[in-house]
Amino acid sequence: MSEVDPLESRIGDIIGAGWAFPGALTPSGEVALATGGDDVAQAIGLVLGTAPGERPMRPEFGCGIHRLVFDPLDAATVARADLEVRRALERWEPRIELDELLFSTDSADEGVLYIDVRYRLRTTNEPRNLVFPFYTLPREG
Repeated sequence: MSEVDPLESRIGDIIGAGWAFPGALTPSGEVALATGGDDVAQAIGLVLGTAPGERPMRPEFGCGIHRLVFDPLDAATVARADLEVRRALERWEPRIELDELLFSTDSADEGVLYIDVRYRLRTTNEPRNLVFPFYTLPREG
C-alpha cells in the first residue's frame, strides 16, 4: 500500500482534481483522477496537444503550434512556437505562472521540437517543469 504525500494531498485540496488523462479506471472501477500538480501538468499537455478547432464545442481551445507542423525547425519557427505556447498557457491554464520556455532539438529525433515548460503553481509557488515533444514533418530531400 503506498503512502500519500501530505504536501501533495494539500496541493490537491487547493488546486483540485480532474479526470486522469488518458482516461482510466481504478481497480475498484471508479474513474481515475489526477490531483494537484499532476492535474495541472496533464492540463498543460492537453492545452499544448490540442489544435484550435479540434474540439467542436470549444473551437478556440488549444495551442496554435499545430499550424507550424510543416515549417522548418529554424529560429523563426521557434519564435512563433514560443509566442503560441505563451498565448495558449496564459489563456487556458490560470493555475500557473509561466517562468520560462526552452526549445531544443535532437539530431537523433529529426522533426521533433522539445518544449521545456518551466512554471510555478500559483497557489503554492512550487516550481515545476514539463517537456512537451512537438512533432513536425521534416522536409524531404
